[in-house]
Amino acid sequence: MKLKRVAALLLALILGFTLFISGCGRNAAPPQNQKGFDAVVSAAKGTTVNFYSWGGDEKINKWIDTVLAKNVKDNYGITLKRIPMDDTQTAITKLMDEKQSGVDKGSIDMLWVNGENFYTAKENGLFYGPFTAELPNFQKYIDQDSDDIKYDFGVTVDGMEAPYAKAQFVFINDSSVTPETPKNAQELLEYAKKYKGKVTYPAPPDFTGSVFVRQIIYDVVGYDKVNAAGTDKEKIKAAIQPAMDYLKELKPYLWKEGKTYPASSGQLDNMFADGEVVMDMNYDPNTVAAMIDKGTVKDTARDFIFDKGMIGNTSFLAIPANAPNKEGAMAVINAILTPELQASKYDPSNWGALPVLDNNKLSDSEKQLFDKIPLGKGVIPQSTLLSKRQPELPASVVPIIEEIWQSEIPNK
Repeated sequence: MKLKRVAALLLALILGFTLFISGCGRNAAPPQNQKGFDAVVSAAKGTTVNFYSWGGDEKINKWIDTVLAKNVKDNYGITLKRIPMDDTQTAITKLMDEKQSGVDKGSIDMLWVNGENFYTAKENGLFYGPFTAELPNFQKYIDQDSDDIKYDFGVTVDGMEAPYAKAQFVFINDSSVTPETPKNAQELLEYAKKYKGKVTYPAPPDFTGSVFVRQIIYDVVGYDKVNAAGTDKEKIKAAIQPAMDYLKELKPYLWKEGKTYPASSGQLDNMFADGEVVMDMNYDPNTVAAMIDKGTVKDTARDFIFDKGMIGNTSFLAIPANAPNKEGAMAVINAILTPELQASKYDPSNWGALPVLDNNKLSDSEKQLFDKIPLGKGVIPQSTLLSKRQPELPASVVPIIEEIWQSEIPNK
């Protein structure tokens, strides 16, 4: 009898401990784990989602305001309100201030973010999640083992953001003006010498100028070498010094002899359109097609890339920890991950952003949504771009490189 009582007591302890652990797991997970996505959709119906989005591109703004807004209104009964941002850092600062002030319900439901801003937000606990496991379309269409999905500028995503669009850096020239397309940094130097004063790049920390500097570092030094330097400024400086020396050699042949630089990628776009420079650059390969469609450049304009490859990244959507409408944000993000909306976004006449879905997870009819979209003029095919895709450096390294550029190049 004593043995039976001991066995019963042990069994009770084991069951109790199991229930305790199970309960802890449920409490630690987002509440949607219990409610299910149908409950999320039900809670989101009739609500407004405040989407803080970079507002610097009218085509993107139009796509959000018309295509995306209509889709979520029709399917989820959600009113999507786009809040334009000049700089994502402004939204991150707002979230930081709200956290320090103890604001439980802020004004941002959903945020377009990546890179350094995601790193800052994650380090300071500003985002809600993990939540991507709760999205049916994330589970159905996304390759969760892909580094493009798992990492954001080298920072583990950990389900705190969902992919929005892929981007890949390209150069642009006009074949009727300059038939050459430099295939590496050395050829770019010769190109700048030939067209002296007609080549330049935006000054970092402009996003496009910053990625240009990193692209030169990759071509001159190599991604692996600079990545191995970690986050120590002196080690990074030593690793990238050959690239800084290259930029110093390039400088006298640049626009205004490198004594000044365009302040933004938009300014460089205008300079290229006006013929003031013979080369443009952008993180969106479809930009050239949009420029041709607008008539700002001739239809002989085209993308070109380095032989070793070009830097690419993924931009994401996140939900602030103090978002007042988390359910609505999740419903909108789930909608964005449909083949229909990703194909619409891929269409150069709408936006031209590279899709984030795994092609192997699409049905034949879903693949056709993408296959039937005509590439814009001057655009390099997606398959070629992806075969030449190079990873981004960790987000914490990017501002260090920008600081080194600032100290080494502009006033030297």
